[in-house]
Amino acid sequence: MTKIKIVTDSTSYISKEFVDKNGIKVVPLSYVFDGETFTEGFKGEFEEFFSKLETTKLFPTTSQPSAGEFYNVFKECIEEGREIIAIVISSKLSGTYNSAVLAKNMLEDRRVTIIDSETSASNLRFLVEDALRLANEGKFAEEISEYLNKMKKEMRILLTTGTLEYLRRGGRLSGLGSTVGNLLNIKPIIELQDGELNLIEKVRGTNKAISYMINKIPVDVQKISICQISNIDVAEKLKLELVSKFPNATISIDDLGPVIGAHLGPKTLGLLYY
Repeated sequence: MTKIKIVTDSTSYISKEFVDKNGIKVVPLSYVFDGETFTEGFKGEFEEFFSKLETTKLFPTTSQPSAGEFYNVFKECIEEGREIIAIVISSKLSGTYNSAVLAKNMLEDRRVTIIDSETSASNLRFLVEDALRLANEGKFAEEISEYLNKMKKEMRILLTTGTLEYLRRGGRLSGLGSTVGNLLNIKPIIELQDGELNLIEKVRGTNKAISYMINKIPVDVQKISICQISNIDVAEKLKLELVSKFPNATISIDDLGPVIGAHLGPKTLGLLYY
């Protein structure tokens, strides 16, 4: 058994099977929808949420885990004699990182390392997988931390949405802008830059949006995740194209969950890679 325990949050959208097999601890974010509070689940459990989102004018609110939730997980791991590396969603997208740091300070234990991934979703999962691999190779926490902080700078997230409606509902786009954009079939290209989501381009039509994103992928890419929301058919066709174009890359199709996906909506498609 490795000395190091890997902790992450639910926006890594890692599979429950992988978590159970490798003993990873996942601290969930939560959301309130139609007056009910839910904790974010695992990949494959999001269909009901997005079906409801598509058929209602209500919009969910999201919240980070409390410091107490991280404290309980950290304490349990330390009592097992383990060191901890916690890799969490960008501090510019959520207060999750701050909660984890506060929990570490409450423990006053130097065996806890907190990494602000400056990313989320599959790129966060990639970092978790790398951390696990290095821990199993017997690397020290300091070495793993140094590697992760380097690799997170090599990552990129590009997204396009099926409609601008959910960006508008989440307060990230004016009502007029979203109405005109939908009428003209305008697709935004959104990039995660320095831990924040920014609109970098607007193109007309889904095919042009996909082509734009593909053309941004470097030829020496190692891993690509096609992230999707209620868009599996398009994602599977896109995977075939990417496998042909980038034969040396590991390519997967992944789901986005409620906390990230609520602001993007059904028919979202993203390319996440390093």
